[in-house]
Amino acid sequence: MKTIYRIAKTELNTMFYSPVAWVVLVIFSIQSSWKFFDTVQRFEKAQKIGEGMHNLTQTVFSGFSGLYTEMQEYLYLYIPLLTMGLVSREINSGSIKLLLSSPIKIKEIVLGKYLAIAVYCLLFIGILGLQVVIAYFSIENLDIKFAFSGLIGLYLLVCTYAAIGLFMSCLTSYQVVAAISTLVVLAGLNFIGKLWQDIEYVKDITYFLSIAGRANEMLGGLIISKDVLYFLLVSGLFIVLSIYKLQTGRDAQTISKRVLKYTVLISIVLSLGYITSRAPLTLYHDMTRTKDRTLTKTSLDIVKKMEGPIKITTYVNLLDINYHMAMPYSQNYDKSSFEQYTRFLPQIQMEYVYYYDISTNAALYAQNPGLNDKQLAEKMVESQDLKLKKLYTPAEIKKIIDLGPEQNRVVRTVEYNGQKTFLRMYDDLFKVPFEKEISASLKRLVYNPVKIVFATGNMERSIEKNGDKNYKTGFNEITFRNSLINQGFDVASVDINAQNIPEQTSILIIADPKTQLSQGALDRINKYIDQGKNLMLLAEPETNSALTAIIDKLGLGFTKQTLVQESETNSPDFLVTDLQRNIDSTLIKFSPNSNNNPIPFLGSSGIKTVKDTGFKVTPLLKTNNQPAWESQTGITSVSPELKKQPAVKAIPLVVALTRNIKGKSQKIIVAGDADFMGNAELSRGGSGTFQFVTDIFSWFSNYEFPIDTTRPESTDNKITINANQVFINKIVFIGLFPLLIILSGAFILIRRNRR
Repeated sequence: MKTIYRIAKTELNTMFYSPVAWVVLVIFSIQSSWKFFDTVQRFEKAQKIGEGMHNLTQTVFSGFSGLYTEMQEYLYLYIPLLTMGLVSREINSGSIKLLLSSPIKIKEIVLGKYLAIAVYCLLFIGILGLQVVIAYFSIENLDIKFAFSGLIGLYLLVCTYAAIGLFMSCLTSYQVVAAISTLVVLAGLNFIGKLWQDIEYVKDITYFLSIAGRANEMLGGLIISKDVLYFLLVSGLFIVLSIYKLQTGRDAQTISKRVLKYTVLISIVLSLGYITSRAPLTLYHDMTRTKDRTLTKTSLDIVKKMEGPIKITTYVNLLDINYHMAMPYSQNYDKSSFEQYTRFLPQIQMEYVYYYDISTNAALYAQNPGLNDKQLAEKMVESQDLKLKKLYTPAEIKKIIDLGPEQNRVVRTVEYNGQKTFLRMYDDLFKVPFEKEISASLKRLVYNPVKIVFATGNMERSIEKNGDKNYKTGFNEITFRNSLINQGFDVASVDINAQNIPEQTSILIIADPKTQLSQGALDRINKYIDQGKNLMLLAEPETNSALTAIIDKLGLGFTKQTLVQESETNSPDFLVTDLQRNIDSTLIKFSPNSNNNPIPFLGSSGIKTVKDTGFKVTPLLKTNNQPAWESQTGITSVSPELKKQPAVKAIPLVVALTRNIKGKSQKIIVAGDADFMGNAELSRGGSGTFQFVTDIFSWFSNYEFPIDTTRPESTDNKITINANQVFINKIVFIGLFPLLIILSGAFILIRRNRR
């Protein structure tokens, strides 16, 4: 070890007797400081004008354009300049022969030189660490562990670059060639992860070898053993390759022996890398303060219940618009999107099934007129050069699973303990399911899902149709991630005039029946209520008489006409509502975001309590304190005559009824407006209606669904230095600190030349 330290010390002296090491240090210092203080200054200005700050540690250091993220993009440019002369200088000067003929072991030479460059790389980390210290005094409650995680990732990355540069320096006597060769190898390691991803087994090896994004998880606060081992294995590989290369100058070996030695080394590294990257052998440590890189407590409680094998099968229709997201060349990336879950459920197995069938991809059919589905599939296979083990025809795939109700889209099934459920792709910017949707699908496999049943037979709102007043968006739209069918609920409909209400019904919804309910329907509903089951009644002012018999049973009544309010900007039937947030949280809990946006009601009846029927009646939504009048629908303004009529204020529009019956809590919602859950209102921008509806169904399900994935609020939300202090720091760290490095370098170089 002493020899290694002496060689490292000598090499460091040599490096600092060259201007290159000083120039690189100055450039890195200026670049990183400029980026850091520019970001802090930007947030300080935003804070000054009242913009809210959130999670500043992650944003400043590892956000889309954070300090660590940006510096990672430039590190590969610095290292070849430092490593190009490590060995090539010795080869060019001839001193390598003296080293090889000395009693010093070759591994000591290589390790000594590598130790020198590793120590130099600590200066990079030291400069970034200094900026972390500045951030500690500039950002309130800085997440130190998160910042430290990023430094570890960058140091492992730069040391791996250094090992590659060391090996390339062993191959040539020309330093420029060594530098260029290092850049070429680094570019190759960045690109190799995209090669042969459609070839079984080979794709896992090339994916493992890729260095692209390897430090990203650590920059984001999550240390993963397979990433740490990757850096160690690749660094070790190139260090040993350097030793082998220099040994060829000392020991006479046959070509076959050399080939065998290199083959064994590479095989060992690849095998270790592949084995240690498997989910059961992977370890994780979340360095974030709020454990942002770990599943939320709700999701963890779900995965703890799952002990047996879990199978996720992705069915890929080549004619669907999202087909590319699960192609063979995308499988490794696709599997990585489930790593949050394989961390705790390493038994998850993922399979991919490819087929073709009619799709909703209108653009594909328009671009290929005259071609049938089979011809389109053949064209896709040929044009994409796809190598598929099996491509199922429409008839063959239907024997396995009927995907017609899923519109033959790219979709997954999750199977566990004999149960199966769908996990879908969505028509939004992100496409893939997030924790909320994945956890919901898993929970459906270990708990009984909540079943919502819509009554039909009396011209009620439809969950199958589009249109402003129907209910497809909120309940049964498979392409919309926030639709309740994608959040863990079962959604169905039944004609209550002719059929019994299913025994498994958790929530019965009767939404704006326009004709009178039959006596059979009323009997079924009354029996359902008497059983203590949950119910939701939604009426419209013009047709609420159809619900009179049920409303009477509950002790409620509707106002005779539509409520209207005077407004300069809205029609009279546009009611400004107040969400009752002072309700006892043991009764119902609203999301903290529920009061951020208004919840408009268009054309609603008011609700009155007529008699006591044993229910506790709790208003959830009322009109505001502005006067409201009863009027016929369709008026365009509030007339003076109408204003002379008695006005009401804060009249309930939505009420919750609760009671304990047969040992359980019965929950009923009654609303004077059925439009607020319609497709149009749930899609209205800037409205709090969707969150309000979600909160209601969360209450109905005893907060089991949708899955609550909210996390603790971050505390690093404030910049604590002002603009003048930022300016002074910029002068010090962008001007004076680099100048100090320059003067130190000049002093050492001049002193050496004088000696």
